[in-house]
Amino acid sequence: MTNVYNNILDLIGNTPMVRLNEVTKEIPATVYAKLESYNPGHSTKDRIAIHIINAAEKKGLLTPGSTVVETTSGNTGFSVAMVCIIKGYKCILAVSDKTKQEKIAYLKALGATVYVCPANVPADDPRSYYEVARRIAEETPNSIYINQYFNELNIDAHYQTTGPEIWEQTEGKITHLIACTGTGGTLSGSAKFLKEKNPNIKIIGVDAAGSILKSFHETGKINKEDIHPYQIEGIGKNLIPSALLFDKVDEFVRVNDEMAAYRTREIALKEAIMGGYTTGAAIQGLLQYGAANSFKEDDVVVAIFPDHGSRYITKVYSDEWMNEQGFVNNGVHNYDSLYKTEHVK
Repeated sequence: MTNVYNNILDLIGNTPMVRLNEVTKEIPATVYAKLESYNPGHSTKDRIAIHIINAAEKKGLLTPGSTVVETTSGNTGFSVAMVCIIKGYKCILAVSDKTKQEKIAYLKALGATVYVCPANVPADDPRSYYEVARRIAEETPNSIYINQYFNELNIDAHYQTTGPEIWEQTEGKITHLIACTGTGGTLSGSAKFLKEKNPNIKIIGVDAAGSILKSFHETGKINKEDIHPYQIEGIGKNLIPSALLFDKVDEFVRVNDEMAAYRTREIALKEAIMGGYTTGAAIQGLLQYGAANSFKEDDVVVAIFPDHGSRYITKVYSDEWMNEQGFVNNGVHNYDSLYKTEHVK
């Protein structure tokens, strides 16, 4: 039988790429989006969840009745919870209070126990979601802590899958890879593979305004003055994750909340791709990079779109939320000219 699978986990990986035609039309290069929303958990994090849990099983770290604990901004939690259902494990997740309620409801619907932690505290604060997850794992018998920020298998998952897929899909013609960096695993693992194939491929990381990753890459030092609250989920950090291989990244571009939000909605409007907030961040980063480093006509650029926009309906796709942030008609973009709501009286 064709396209029939044993369970949902067999659908992970081998995601499609699609050419972008409108939002990047000012760029002479060919630009493709790698659509990670086509994974069954609707994000690239499916790849690391299955890879890390499979590795733990092989090492005998997971047995019937075990508990899997993880820190997440949402997507990794969905993926871990999904894998745990199929494999019969309990799932405990620590999320930040930046996580929207619908994401938390989604995690609970998948059977996860969810701890909501303050976002704007230092990483080593006992209330941070990093420390809460670590403590829960230590206190829970027969458990493992995924620890995606400091787990080399995060990198390896993408080295084994995402990088080779991109290489094959572009027939080895890729010249630039651009992706948002949170844990850094997606970009690092893909970059590691692609650089081995062709060291001239440019690897561009997208960081958030409010994060320390870009300045750390440039100076090797943590600049705490860079840290301030921001809205984009799943990108940037106030710590340095070991899953981010800085030596594989050629350059970082930093984007702000507003422009990433605008691009996210523009991609939906002009390309009919409902991507998450980081989808817009990736394209905004690409456009900023292209403005400073002119692309050539024969360049082949791949942007990784990490997840699906359905998880951001009450955030970046909400007119009310956009207004609350002050993003509408502020002289940068006229949103009303793009997004209209007609009320029948």
